[in-house]
Amino acid sequence: MSKNLPNLELLVYALVPLSRINVGIKAELIDHCQDILRSHLGHSPETNLTQLTDLVKRRLLQLSPNGSSASKFTNLASRLLDQPVLSRKQEAILFLFTLSTFDTHQQPAIQMPAVVQPRQPANSRIQPIPVAAAVSNKETAHSNADILKIYRAKKGIFYLDESLLIRDTLYLMQGISGKYVRLEGSKEGDRKTVEFPNDNNVIPLPTQALIRSLAELGHLYSRVESYVRERESASRVGMIEQSLCHYLQAQLTEYYRLIAILETQMSANDKDETLSGDEPLGGRETGLSLRRLDVWVNEWRLRMRMMSICVEGARDTHGGALVNLIHSYTDNGDPFVRGFTDELLEEVSRPFFTTLHKWLFSGELYDPFKEFFVSADSSLGHVNYVHPSSLPGGIGSIPNDAVFGSFNDAEERLGLRNGQKLWEAKYQFRREMLPAFVGESFGKKIFSTGKSLNFIRYSCLDSEWVVTREKMSNTGGTLQYNDIGGLERSIDSAYQVASSRLFEVFIDKFKLLDHLSALKNFLLLGHGDFADQLMETLGPSLSKAANSLFRHNLTASLETAIRSSNIQQDPTEILRRLDARMLEYSHGEIGWDVFTLEYKVDPPIDTVLDQEATEKYLKLFKHLWHMKRIEKALDKGWMKVTGARIIIRLPEMEFEFHKIRMALSEMIHFTRQLEAFCRIEVIEVAWKELTDFLHKKEGDLDALIGAHQHYLDRMSDMIFLKSSKPGKEEVHLRQLSDILTLILQFREATDNFYNHCLSESARRDQELDAERGVYTGPPQDDDAKHRDALVGIQERLNEYGSGVSERVQNLVAQLQVHTNFDCRFLATRLSFSDYYRLKKETQTKA
Repeated sequence: MSKNLPNLELLVYALVPLSRINVGIKAELIDHCQDILRSHLGHSPETNLTQLTDLVKRRLLQLSPNGSSASKFTNLASRLLDQPVLSRKQEAILFLFTLSTFDTHQQPAIQMPAVVQPRQPANSRIQPIPVAAAVSNKETAHSNADILKIYRAKKGIFYLDESLLIRDTLYLMQGISGKYVRLEGSKEGDRKTVEFPNDNNVIPLPTQALIRSLAELGHLYSRVESYVRERESASRVGMIEQSLCHYLQAQLTEYYRLIAILETQMSANDKDETLSGDEPLGGRETGLSLRRLDVWVNEWRLRMRMMSICVEGARDTHGGALVNLIHSYTDNGDPFVRGFTDELLEEVSRPFFTTLHKWLFSGELYDPFKEFFVSADSSLGHVNYVHPSSLPGGIGSIPNDAVFGSFNDAEERLGLRNGQKLWEAKYQFRREMLPAFVGESFGKKIFSTGKSLNFIRYSCLDSEWVVTREKMSNTGGTLQYNDIGGLERSIDSAYQVASSRLFEVFIDKFKLLDHLSALKNFLLLGHGDFADQLMETLGPSLSKAANSLFRHNLTASLETAIRSSNIQQDPTEILRRLDARMLEYSHGEIGWDVFTLEYKVDPPIDTVLDQEATEKYLKLFKHLWHMKRIEKALDKGWMKVTGARIIIRLPEMEFEFHKIRMALSEMIHFTRQLEAFCRIEVIEVAWKELTDFLHKKEGDLDALIGAHQHYLDRMSDMIFLKSSKPGKEEVHLRQLSDILTLILQFREATDNFYNHCLSESARRDQELDAERGVYTGPPQDDDAKHRDALVGIQERLNEYGSGVSERVQNLVAQLQVHTNFDCRFLATRLSFSDYYRLKKETQTKA
């Protein structure tokens, strides 16, 4: 038989491809084929090919009554007989037929050792026909399943009882290896593989696939349980992570209960009935089976998958970012996944909503693990260093100096410049921690509401903040994930209440509008009589060198101007904040260059009127004060040259005085139109917008700060004639400064001309008196010297006058194409009756 072994291997390889890689299967099949061959070594050669083909056809007709299989076999047999490849064709057909009907308990139907032969003549050549061939094949044939069962019984191979597989599967669902099915893995929590030991216990491939599917629950369970155990033993676990672990542990407890119920059901099955090893798996109609188990745990498979996904995401995120991550899983078309995620979020987001409630309705931030989307700078702390309860009369008895003094001390100790820096630095908005179901717009409202309430409570020392909190709590609903609409309404309501109270505190208690009005009247020169009186009082002093001025003299002049104007009727609380001081000066500067007014404010007003706003006010004051100086200088110059007709009798100078009056009138028109533009079309319009915003009482403190900054920016842009071209923002301001400087130089030259003419007129009167014999003093200088001085003065007058006119003409031309409509309208007003256009056309023609 050894010589047939290579042929058997080829046959096995061809018919059973799995045997090419599985040595065990190949060995079993070769042994089986050798058993068949050994059982037929002594077959009677008298069984001829015709009898054999008849038996095969009868067998095929039984299996396929329509005759198609028998017809195919007849065709194949005839073709086989014509082929010279096989020398033992009859034996090959006999082997295949016997292989298909082999029975280990009885001989094949083709084997007929005990037959009764009819008597034949001795010299007959006809071979005897086996009588057993006539025996019905129905009695001796077996199905493939029966043959396989008999073969496995002979080899000692049996199906495992399904109850044993169910028990092992329940172990696998808990991440534990069973007796017949094992989990193999290197580390705890890693992905483990399901292994079926290679022994005499057979588990069909479909059953193995089913067990592997159920074992996924064990892997997911191990991952979730490992995370919960790890977070329980870790230090400083956030409250949101604690809520997640609590929910996961509750789910695992429910899973334990399910396993216990399944084990109880399996025990009941074992008492009622024991499955036979020959019974097909899942063949029973009642009780626990692997297929029923797979159906019953299908929902838990989805739950475990979702919990496993959350666990993996939770390792790299925390706080609001974790809530946001879980919320992203709700974007799923599966109703079960959405429902489970909503249930998980309801549990996990409870610490978030607890922190949100305290922040939204109390202005308190309790976030020890940095999970909220609002962060606090702990080094700043609270600013209420004078607590109302510590004083006998409560907050009403706190003097302003005491409250403001404490605030300023706190700022100095914390290294802060003003209240706005504290407002901006104490709390920060963390977008990465904001849950998506809140939204950025509502997140900003929450951030603003809590910050405003905290500011009212601790920085403004509002005694009625408790009333405000109760009003906010009553108007707001519950804060929970399953009521997003109610959450949004609560946020809107709390935002409106807090914003309204914040405006009331600033406007009614701290008189913000009065302070803004004082800045407009003093630093923006809104009180015209005060500005005139201040300039008259300080004018002689400011013309001196800056290093010769003293602050107490400036302060005394300021008090004189206050008493001489209508602002003396203003509240004392406002007037005491006004002060005069000198800016830093360099060598050669005079008082006009360094003088400024200063308006002092206390916290919390300096949150709005911060250092940056104060600097803008000072810049605007310096510019407007300079224009006021030019206005007064031109007024005095005009009075001189118009009164010169009476005092000075120099007929030859009448034309020069006429040119000076023409130039002065042009400069006065330019200055007054510019002042009117700044006062009426810029300051008053911007003031109207600001007061309208304050009276609406809408928005938070950031909106109030932004409105005030917009008010200052609007005035600065238009008063300074800023250009929108990058890099050329201040080109018009420089042109305007040059014009104003030339006007002052022209006024100085006008005074020189006036004094020269006055001296010349006096000299001529003295000469006339001498001719009449009246002595009026020593003789004056000669005419030649006076003529030389006059020529120099006239040249300066012509230079400065024409320089002003040319620069104004250029400025008007550029303002006519300015991006701001109001600036273009200013150009129209400056070029009265198209004076500069006609002048330019005349110069072009010339």
